[in-house]
Amino acid sequence: MVDGPMHTYRAYIQKGDIHPDTAQELAVEKLQLLHNALKSYQPDSGESGWRARFGLGRRKEAITPPQGLYMYGEVGRGKSMLMDLFYDTAPVRLKRRVHFHEFMREVHDRLKQIREDKLDKKDDAIVVLAGQLTDEAWLLCFDELQVTNIADAMILGRLFRTLFEKGVVVVATSNRVPDDLYKNGLQRDRFLPSIDMLKQKLDVMELASPTDYRLGRESGEHTYFYPLDMDARDQLHAQFEEMTQGQSKNDYVIVKSRQVDVPKRYERIAFFTFNDLCVKPYGANVYLELASLFDVIFVEAIPVLSPKNRNEAERFVHLIDALYEHKVKLVCSAAALPDKLYPEGDGAFEFQRTVSRLMEMQSEDYLSAEHLT
Repeated sequence: MVDGPMHTYRAYIQKGDIHPDTAQELAVEKLQLLHNALKSYQPDSGESGWRARFGLGRRKEAITPPQGLYMYGEVGRGKSMLMDLFYDTAPVRLKRRVHFHEFMREVHDRLKQIREDKLDKKDDAIVVLAGQLTDEAWLLCFDELQVTNIADAMILGRLFRTLFEKGVVVVATSNRVPDDLYKNGLQRDRFLPSIDMLKQKLDVMELASPTDYRLGRESGEHTYFYPLDMDARDQLHAQFEEMTQGQSKNDYVIVKSRQVDVPKRYERIAFFTFNDLCVKPYGANVYLELASLFDVIFVEAIPVLSPKNRNEAERFVHLIDALYEHKVKLVCSAAALPDKLYPEGDGAFEFQRTVSRLMEMQSEDYLSAEHLT
């Protein structure tokens, strides 16, 4: 095999960039099979225009789309890395890789716009959106697929069904087995057919690697200070003063007509407290805007989280997702190490992705990555 994820994966092993891993090799084999199938696949969108109206279009036999892949497993096992290998080598022009949380935020925004723009109320906004998405990319790669609220759950079933009908191929990573998606959610019984559909359309496999690769990364400069004592406070502020040369000032940014205060700012460096960012009722769009504007963000006094402050915890999760996706450097002080920030209770499982990201954001690889605006 001279192309595809298997070729790249083996090259990485030969160079010593990654270590052999039986579980990862099995996943790469499945991704390679899908890669090969995509070479001879093209969604049949049907004939359009005047030829079709007069019945002059070429008749085509229905083409069965290749089965996609749903890869789940514990954090730190290399799911996102394997997704990158597949996506980068996929022989498809119209393809898209996106974090699932960001995708759902976009879905809600676009559905709202479609409903506002359409004069014919008989048009189904979800069907219209599915058509738009298919025209833009018919290979969709979702990182960290999860369903945590009823609004997403009710939309996803119909949206995915329409996408699959249009021949879209999906590859997804997740921390949860499909049967645990939207676990304990409101009216979950209405979401169960969607789970069955995913299991039918996607080859479900567990990436059961015994190794947590987060723990093998060399730590970069000190960017995570704990516990919340005077020493942590002094080190955090001293690092900010050194980076900004003592020239920071109070500022604000506007996100969709809303003012977001920035307590201290110097060029593309900003300083906030946890309360500034996560107690106020900000949505994901605020965090994404901040992540695009700033190269370095300081966050002071991250507390231990639990179901008692679940809203603040969810906002913190969205904040870290946004910073991570844009490769923003995070310097922070916290009450505990990442794996002790949300130790137990409802929401602790979902928080594991954030734990993984907080750990990776301290690594040399992450700190040397270029900021993505």
